[in-house]
Amino acid sequence: MPAIERKIKILRIINRFNIGGPTYNATFLTRFLSDKFETLLIGGLPEDGEADSLHILDEYGVKPILIPELKRNPNFLSDRKALKKIKAIIREFQPDIVHTHAAKAGALGRKAAFDCKVPVIVHTFHGHVLHSYFGKIKSEIFRRIEKRLASQSTGIIAISQQQKNELSERFHIAPKNKIEVIPLGFDLNPFQEDIQKKRIETRKEHNLENDQIAVAIIGRLAPIKNHNLFLEAIEIAKSKSTKRIVFFIVGDGEERTNIENQISKIKDRQQIDIRMTSWIHDIKTFNAGMDIICLTSNNEGTPVSLIEAQACNIPIITTDVGGVRDIVKNNETGYIVPKNNAEIFAEKLLLLIEDEKNRKKLSQNGWSFVKDNFHYTRLVKDMESYYENLIKGKK
Repeated sequence: MPAIERKIKILRIINRFNIGGPTYNATFLTRFLSDKFETLLIGGLPEDGEADSLHILDEYGVKPILIPELKRNPNFLSDRKALKKIKAIIREFQPDIVHTHAAKAGALGRKAAFDCKVPVIVHTFHGHVLHSYFGKIKSEIFRRIEKRLASQSTGIIAISQQQKNELSERFHIAPKNKIEVIPLGFDLNPFQEDIQKKRIETRKEHNLENDQIAVAIIGRLAPIKNHNLFLEAIEIAKSKSTKRIVFFIVGDGEERTNIENQISKIKDRQQIDIRMTSWIHDIKTFNAGMDIICLTSNNEGTPVSLIEAQACNIPIITTDVGGVRDIVKNNETGYIVPKNNAEIFAEKLLLLIEDEKNRKKLSQNGWSFVKDNFHYTRLVKDMESYYENLIKGKK
């Protein structure tokens, strides 16, 4: 009888199960890799103000191991406990590959894998904290940590070409030949299902009339997301338009009170309809009811909200950060503008608010662009090939 080929065992470690690209990425790679692979997924819990994304894993039948001590912010006691638990799992599971996702999982997971002599160690940068999060000294400390961890890694994955360039050329984390570009992938087909029905449902739920234009920004309420820019831009745009516009801020987080205070001041100056919804789980239905979706971040990896917007045929306006240029076709599926420039952001927003034909033109291109480039089947195929090449390189 021919020998049965042993499966390649992968231990996948993610920071925390919150709404965002890393959770989807880890879920699809755990669920949909071929029978050549056996995957175990572990991760931490969401922080205060973040939406729990465990329902996403449930939807795809993925059962992770939860490590509550795996927290985003540095903490000696919890980090030590998390590291100990990860090492115990490695010793029991005996993976061929440890693949970490995002910064904290990358730090603890790669240290544990290196100490336990795992053959292949891989890390995905979903975003990075090398600029716009901290001051120069703290950013440099994180850069040196990431450079050391990269030297202990078999391979590094960037989720966009722009991110690879930053990691290799700007921050010198690893040489170019050690960094592989593998864009994220998502289950996008549901965004195209019953769009008109979903649009009617959403607009009815939020009391939106046919002539009202709905503009949304979706994401954590955190300083890096720069909601102040969104508020500045919509105030400028509204002051120059006679259209009926409703602005939605979807999400929650540490900046909620500051944003609420800013909204109160804006409403003192002019009549403007701004609504905060907190997190919305059924984003497929919500997106269908929108006319424009925005992003104003100072730093990003691959913003999921923009891919999901295009999958729903919604035109977008976004700041020019991270891997945005790899996931948005400027002037074809939306507009890419400089970060921290409210005047230009408002100018592009006005173009879409005032011109329905322009909105429709941009919306027609979104689905055809994202359906092949960012579907999970492409992600899985790319990752399987990468894993096999790394394993061969170790033999």
